[in-house]
Amino acid sequence: MGVKHGRDYGLILAELTEAISCISDSYIFFEMESSDWERLSAEDRHEVHEALAEDLFYALGTQSMIEVGCAVVIHDADNHVINFLIGEKELTSVTLV
Repeated sequence: MGVKHGRDYGLILAELTEAISCISDSYIFFEMESSDWERLSAEDRHEVHEALAEDLFYALGTQSMIEVGCAVVIHDADNHVINFLIGEKELTSVTLV
């Protein structure tokens, strides 16, 4: 089902993909080793991040918090935003409306 949104899905997906690319160990979500990740081309990494962004968009519709590597991705339904946190520090956020 995904999260409720008022913005264009393509724009949200692009921003989610960019946010995920800021998580240095995002590959852990797919149970990849760092050596496997390093062997991927920039284009392949982008495709993996985009696939993860799509997965997160739909999963956050039923689960409000998901760990991605060292970060936590939280859907704040009341404020229509998806927050990316590393520890107590906000990495970035993606607005849904």
